[in-house]
Amino acid sequence: MHINDWINRLHLEPHPEGGYFKQTYKSLETTQLSDGRLRFLSSSILFLLTSSNPSHFHRLKSDEIWYYHHGHPLTIHLLHPNGTYQQVILGLDHHLQYKVPKGTIFGSTVNSTNPDDFAIVSCSVTPAFEYADFELFTKEQLYALYPNHAEIINTLTYD
Repeated sequence: MHINDWINRLHLEPHPEGGYFKQTYKSLETTQLSDGRLRFLSSSILFLLTSSNPSHFHRLKSDEIWYYHHGHPLTIHLLHPNGTYQQVILGLDHHLQYKVPKGTIFGSTVNSTNPDDFAIVSCSVTPAFEYADFELFTKEQLYALYPNHAEIINTLTYD
C-alpha cells in the first residue's frame, strides 16, 4: 500500500513534530506527579513517518517506548543530556522496541531516500503524553547545547 492509503486506513493526522499519528489509547486512571499535577497513567499512538517527513528534535518529560510494526527501518537520533549523540535502529532485523528516556532530545528518520518509503510504529508514554510536556527545538537552541552535532541538527529541525 502507498503512504496515503495507510494514512487513510489508520485515520492518521499530521503531527507537530513531523509524520502522521492517531492516539489509540489513553488510560482513564490518573496519577499525581511529583510537582502536584495530575496526569493520565499512560497513552499510546500509531505513528507513520516517511523518508521526507521525519520526526523533528523534541523532548518529553516522560519516558517514551517505540514499537516497530511495518515498513522500512527507522533510526531514532538521541541527543543525551551529557552531550553525547546516539543512533538506535528500529526494524525487523534490528530493535523491535526501544525506550527513549525522559529528558532526552530525540527525533527519527526513515532509513531510505525514496520519498515513497515509510515506517509505521507505535509510541507509548507513561505518564500519558500531554502537549504541555512536549518541547520542539530550533537549530539555534541545539547548536548552543550540542555544537559538535550540527549535521544531524540541520536534518532534524524545522528552521
